[in-house]
Amino acid sequence: MSEFAVVLAAAGRSSRFGDPLQKKVFTTLAGKPLWMHSAETFSKRSDVGQIILVISAEDRELFNEKFAGHAAMLGVQTVVGGAERADSVRNALEAVNAKMSFIAVHDAARPCLPSQSVEAVFEATRKTKAAILALPCFATVKRVDANKRIVETVPRDGLWLAQTPQCFDLKLLQQCYAKHPNPSQATDEASLVEHCGHPVTVVEGSPLNIKVTTKNDLKFAELALKALPQAKPFPFS
Repeated sequence: MSEFAVVLAAAGRSSRFGDPLQKKVFTTLAGKPLWMHSAETFSKRSDVGQIILVISAEDRELFNEKFAGHAAMLGVQTVVGGAERADSVRNALEAVNAKMSFIAVHDAARPCLPSQSVEAVFEATRKTKAAILALPCFATVKRVDANKRIVETVPRDGLWLAQTPQCFDLKLLQQCYAKHPNPSQATDEASLVEHCGHPVTVVEGSPLNIKVTTKNDLKFAELALKALPQAKPFPFS
């Protein structure tokens, strides 16, 4: 039964990626652009009925020229994003099929998402209406000032590092967008739902599910892909 709509967030500016000629979601990893790895993960699932890739307006021409055919083969539709992440997700919400019960928002720059993690967070969402992947924080955390001097050591008990996908009952997320006084300030979808007073369940994710932010991250992503279970290849040329 197709009950999940998936939003792949790919409208960011990629300012930390360090490539003035190419945004990170379009860079190649193992022969395919980053966004396609994420799209393939969800396209194989029978419980996913819709995949929406959010791109920036300035990238639409490039995307249509280079990737439109591959998007069509994967059943991916595109939506133009907004100024901030929350604005982009809201634009995608407007394109979600009303027949869908749940929505999953995933960073297109996380190409190494284990299928077991998707299964776990989807199942938690069915039970609780709001669930995200996250990792417990084992490192010592320091708060620093503008001069890069330590202000305090933050207790790490109960600290988790949020990942994606972040998954919600569709109507719940729509209501939380409507209730928040300034949703554009939200750095992730879970914070919007938290603001509404609805509890969000944390499902332990995988360290393989890394977010590519800089070019150096691509090296780790290559290793992470090799560590994932082998998937059926999708031709890209």
